[in-house]
Amino acid sequence: MALLNIRPATVTDAGLILRFIRELAIYEKAEQSVQTDEIGIAESLFGADATARALVCEANGEAIGYAVYFYNYSTWLGRKGIYLEDLYVSPEKRGSGAGKALLKYIARQAVAEGCGRFEWSVLDWNTPAIDFYTAAGARPQDEWTVYRLEGEALKAFAG
Repeated sequence: MALLNIRPATVTDAGLILRFIRELAIYEKAEQSVQTDEIGIAESLFGADATARALVCEANGEAIGYAVYFYNYSTWLGRKGIYLEDLYVSPEKRGSGAGKALLKYIARQAVAEGCGRFEWSVLDWNTPAIDFYTAAGARPQDEWTVYRLEGEALKAFAG
C-alpha cells in the first residue's frame, strides 16, 4: 500500500498542476478549453491576490493528484463554505485512496474553519465520480442549474 501525503501546493508546483489540469480536461473531453499556462497558474494560485488554494497528493514521494478549491459564502447560513473546483488523481493511481484523502483533507479544513458547506460540481456522465462522491455521503442538488457567462458573452453583457 502506498504511503499518501497531502500537502499545500507551492509556486514550484505550477507546472505539475498545469499537467494535471490538462489530464483532467482530456478525461472530461474538454482539452481545448484549457487556456492557461504555467505562468497563469503560478499567478492565479500563488500570486499576492490569489483567492484559490491548491493541494498536491503524493504516493511514496510521487505526485499523483491534486485539488483546487476556494471559499464561497452562503447568505442563508451566514457562513463561508468551500467550493472544490478540481479533484484529480492520475488514472493509474485511482483506487489508491488518494481521491478520498484529498476530499477528507479539505473536509477537515472546512470543519476546522466553521464552514457551513463543502460543495462541488460533477459532470452528469461521470459515473465513477458520482459513485465516489455518493459513497462519501455527498448528495446531488438536483434543483439547481449552473449558469455561466464567459468569453465574448461576458464582455458583451458587461458592456
